[in-house]
Amino acid sequence: MKLPSHDAAAREVPEDRSHRVILPRRTPKAPIRQVARRLTMALLVLVATVFIVWIDREGYHDNAGGTLDLLDCVYYATVTLSTTGYGDIVPYSASARLLNILLVTPLRVLFLIILVGTTLEVLTERTREQWKLTRWRNALRDHTVIVGFGTKGRSAVQTLCATGLPRDRIVIVDPSTKVVESAVSEGFAGVVGDATRSDVLLRAEIQRAHQIVIATQRDDTAVLVSLTARQLNKRANIVAAVREEENAPLLRQSGADAVITSASAAGRLLGLSVHSPSAGAVMEDLIQQGSGLDLVERPVVKSEVGKSVRETGDLVVSVLRGHRLLGYDDPAASPLQAADRLITIVRAAAEEPAVPGKPPGKPTLPGTGVSPMRPADE
Repeated sequence: MKLPSHDAAAREVPEDRSHRVILPRRTPKAPIRQVARRLTMALLVLVATVFIVWIDREGYHDNAGGTLDLLDCVYYATVTLSTTGYGDIVPYSASARLLNILLVTPLRVLFLIILVGTTLEVLTERTREQWKLTRWRNALRDHTVIVGFGTKGRSAVQTLCATGLPRDRIVIVDPSTKVVESAVSEGFAGVVGDATRSDVLLRAEIQRAHQIVIATQRDDTAVLVSLTARQLNKRANIVAAVREEENAPLLRQSGADAVITSASAAGRLLGLSVHSPSAGAVMEDLIQQGSGLDLVERPVVKSEVGKSVRETGDLVVSVLRGHRLLGYDDPAASPLQAADRLITIVRAAAEEPAVPGKPPGKPTLPGTGVSPMRPADE
């Protein structure tokens, strides 16, 4: 039995083509249901008022003469609750006036509260959402934009969160409203729209983003998104995924800094697992952040400068020096320099228990005091 996946949901035709920004919120509201409920309450108040006037219709005086019928009762209740008060129908008996004081007047106030309250609530909600959106845009700097929240995009987000990136620094862009609402329910901000359009990416504040992950379902879409994103942001680090390996050079030419071929990578892992299941399990553990062994990149700390690769506390796999990637056994990798960055294999650090009254500390890489995520200006 084939279960529905997030990729299938991402391929659905978007229900709402207006490019909207959706921010996380605790309790989603349905304005139409709220207005319908309030109108129903107002109608019930009107019916109750008509009933009260009808049971004591003998105590009312109609300038047109005669006793009040049902239409007169509805007319009187309507003009009374709306505070119009033409004065053609008035209560003259003691019982009718007493009922007006004790029942009709409170119902009139309740009727006005329901109608006026609905209008004020709608205006207040719109103002609050607009203010919240403006504040979010002004505060968003050096964030990460994820284009596509299918299987690949969701896995990328999980890895980023495992490395210490806060959820409020991640913005999801997807053409499906259902997919974006799913991301919002998990605490991420989302933008509904086609990421190949610049106005959609601008709503995600991509011009101020530090990292951009392109995880679309089609390679041609990934190329267009990469071109648009690079045009809007010259300094961002763009990482993209493609299905076919022959499209990787085209994606690099469109502005992507790193390209991952999903089909080839999965095939290599399958081949490795067939040849050596244990090696395949280790590789799977390395690319899954937060558990077991982690493959991380970190800067060289001050105490490691001038030492060889083997003298560091972690298991170093490669050394990144400028734009050169040196293997651990490369003679040029040692001694280490202050500007180097190390690709290491470390044991995933267990989360520290929360101490009451003490804010949680910033996550650091195992074996060092270095934060895994650094702003672009550091």
